Amino acid sequence: MSGAFAALWQQGGRAGLADVLARDWDVLVIGGGISGAGVLLEAARRGLRALLVERRDFAWGTSSRSSKLVHGGLRYLKDGHVRLTAESVREREMLLACAPGLVEPQGFAFAQYGGARGRRSFLAGLALYDVMAGRRERHWLDADDFLMAAPNVKRGGLAGGIVYTDARTDDARLVLRVLREALDHGAAAVNYLGARELLRSSDGRVCGALLAGDGTDYAVRARVVVDATGAWSGPLHGAGPRLRPLRGSHLVLPAWRLPLARAVSLMHPHDGRPVFAFPWEGATLVGTTDLDHTDGMDRAVRITRAEVDYLMVALQAQFPGLQLTDEDVVATYAGVRPVIAGKEGGAPSREGREHAAWKSAGLVAIAGGKLTTFRAIALDALRLVKQQLPGWDDPLDARAVFAPVSCAGAGVPRRLHGRYGACAAALLDAARPGELERIPGTETAWAELRWAARCEAVQHLDDLLLRRTRLGLLLRDGGTAHLDRIRAICQPELGWDDARWEHEDAAYRAHWTLHHGLPHED
Repeated sequence: MSGAFAALWQQGGRAGLADVLARDWDVLVIGGGISGAGVLLEAARRGLRALLVERRDFAWGTSSRSSKLVHGGLRYLKDGHVRLTAESVREREMLLACAPGLVEPQGFAFAQYGGARGRRSFLAGLALYDVMAGRRERHWLDADDFLMAAPNVKRGGLAGGIVYTDARTDDARLVLRVLREALDHGAAAVNYLGARELLRSSDGRVCGALLAGDGTDYAVRARVVVDATGAWSGPLHGAGPRLRPLRGSHLVLPAWRLPLARAVSLMHPHDGRPVFAFPWEGATLVGTTDLDHTDGMDRAVRITRAEVDYLMVALQAQFPGLQLTDEDVVATYAGVRPVIAGKEGGAPSREGREHAAWKSAGLVAIAGGKLTTFRAIALDALRLVKQQLPGWDDPLDARAVFAPVSCAGAGVPRRLHGRYGACAAALLDAARPGELERIPGTETAWAELRWAARCEAVQHLDDLLLRRTRLGLLLRDGGTAHLDRIRAICQPELGWDDARWEHEDAAYRAHWTLHHGLPHED
């Protein structure tokens, strides 16, 4: 990695940006979510000169607003998508093996009331799930055993329940870890640098893109451009399959108000859709809705009042004894899934989650898919890139996403090791007295704020509190009660003067209220 780019990433500054962008690139990736990050890593580790640009912040869109699950897609079996499920299970198992502390097993419990309708087919699907994962679990619990696994569920008519295992993650930290791994292989990644238009040679072939950032335009040349903008795919080139943007919205509650050892899956009492609640980062996450998003993609997505009510009805039906209300909601968030449209007029929850990749001269584009399968998506994209790079003959074999790092088992906590990889030991070394303590109500250490401000290209306060850390989702009012201490830690690291900090503070509070607080009306 060059000294110029090291300054870009580690200090969050723009020094040396023009020199970085002036290089000759093999691959220019547009889009800084998990799909783009995956393409960047798989290209760089195979010797390609690869650059990624993101018009907002890394993981700003769908990849910081997902349901935080790395799952095999059990429900896809019901719809006959065996190949997608098998691929998802394989990718889940790979991530569990190579990213402990970042991708962790998550037990699920699904209560059964009344008769055994649907139980047999559900258990058969789980048996196939076990075969795919190479493990065997006990999946049926009688009522007494099930209440030990999920003690707060509704008891009336409980026959027992089904339990199984998937996985959870911090989606934004997963993107950042993948990007960090790509940088270690010589790649470059720049946030707040958007693609204005594609550049074309005299024969019409794409040969780069005109990028815009900080009021300056940069003409960047690349042998192949990869559009990995997800739900925003299409405007640059106007080709590819039709996308159906679907909004998924979530609630975050304090763990003490909805205490769970396992995730609890339930069928919504109004429409029978699956809804879940599970422990995440010291809080409890509840989701998700699945609605057509018709508000456009130019601004951040937010939950609607109707979606809040929908999720609260599900919680109140499944956990009646807890008497949960809106007052228990700490934060909300919503994201748009880049789903490839199926039959016209089909229900959103029935749309598939397969991905697609296509190409034209000098261009490869990807869309669809899910968080879990980002490596498979990246490899499919690179197979099309390979067809346009004569002389590049990599076998594109599937490799573990993260290489083993030497700090494992050397006094580095599992959580920090998973999130920061080879940087975890340096993060610990940078911590000041008291900064390894957890921030109350979260599993985040104060030292993570210092490290992010110093080394992770933070450009705005919401980068720090919504994506580098998740304090804006985990703490009431976006964690503003802690802003004095956050300022003392981070302002010197960021190099912001008082006027800049106060501007960022005001902008963050306004953004949080609009996009992560409870809406009063639709």
